[in-house]
Amino acid sequence: MSLHGPCDPLLGFAFDAAATRGVPLQAVHGRALPVHAYVPWGVDPDVADDVTKEADGELRESLRPWQERFPEVPVQLTVLPENPTRAMVQSVPGAELLVIGRRRHRPPFAPRVGPVAHAAIHHVTCPVAVVPHD
Repeated sequence: MSLHGPCDPLLGFAFDAAATRGVPLQAVHGRALPVHAYVPWGVDPDVADDVTKEADGELRESLRPWQERFPEVPVQLTVLPENPTRAMVQSVPGAELLVIGRRRHRPPFAPRVGPVAHAAIHHVTCPVAVVPHD
């Protein structure tokens, strides 16, 4: 899930699909670490923790209205200080359905699907729903 703009169609589809199936929803957000997080001995744990906490707060805020609309859908949050594509591929085993977004308005010469959708199509074994949003 990208939190860089409105994604109500994506969240609506995901919550509706979980409610219809009577299953919990796992919301996964990957946030790449900034360059200054990488130090000679690996990753600075303080920076990784700060990035994860910020992303977790944003994810909770984005999901709050949907959790109020769909109180019967249990939600599990997974926030990884990781490239969004890797976070998605790591988190999807065992899923019945993967719901990902695709921006409707892309630059003129950009591919029709982004890297997360492309990886999902090629690397996951469950059905994938690609939901266009602005």
